[in-house]
Amino acid sequence: MNFTKIDQLKKELDELRPLPAAAVKNLEEVYQVEWTYNSNAIEGNTLTLLETKLVLEEGLTIGGKKLREHFEIVNHSEAIYYVQDIVNRNIALTEYVIKSIHHLVLKNIDDENAGRYRLINVLAEKMEQLMQWYNDNAEIVHPVELAAEFHFRYVHIHPFSDGNGRTARLLMNLILMKNGFPPAIVKAANADRLKYYETLEAASIDSDKKPFIQFIAGCVEESLQRYIGAVK
Repeated sequence: MNFTKIDQLKKELDELRPLPAAAVKNLEEVYQVEWTYNSNAIEGNTLTLLETKLVLEEGLTIGGKKLREHFEIVNHSEAIYYVQDIVNRNIALTEYVIKSIHHLVLKNIDDENAGRYRLINVLAEKMEQLMQWYNDNAEIVHPVELAAEFHFRYVHIHPFSDGNGRTARLLMNLILMKNGFPPAIVKAANADRLKYYETLEAASIDSDKKPFIQFIAGCVEESLQRYIGAVK
């Protein structure tokens, strides 16, 4: 895999560090809303980007929308804060962190299963093997490939009964952010969503991970460009 373009952009961003606090705060607020909106919309949440913003920033409830959809937004936003905290405090990615993220995603929606692996067909050792793979590769694989492949492997295991997609994207971004990258947003627009699922399926069925890694790399590239543009 060729990450030359991404590496150049990352170098450019690093050279601008320390990033101005006001710009970072602004970017984080924008990403909080966009990441939450897109990740939920991919899973079928019907609140618009603007409605998501109103729920998060004004604490409003949107008439005619399900309570669950509101919880999905508030929960996802809290999960992002948790991910940022893990990154800021340089806490290792462990199964405990994965369960904690998932617990935040499903809190008040399915408390019984929040943060608990599903009991049917999930072998705890598959998650242990995933963490072993991650720890073995964290220092040697390019961060973008590492994050994308972790996302794929996690989804393939499907450890929880619900909320796996959102959790996978949070974990992918946790890995990217740990490596100094901005979070990558998988967009919910039809073409993007389709490409996302098609490349994930190709990785699963044809064991060809390249298209999926390339798709995620495109999302990372876009984020890097946005960050550089905002700081400059």
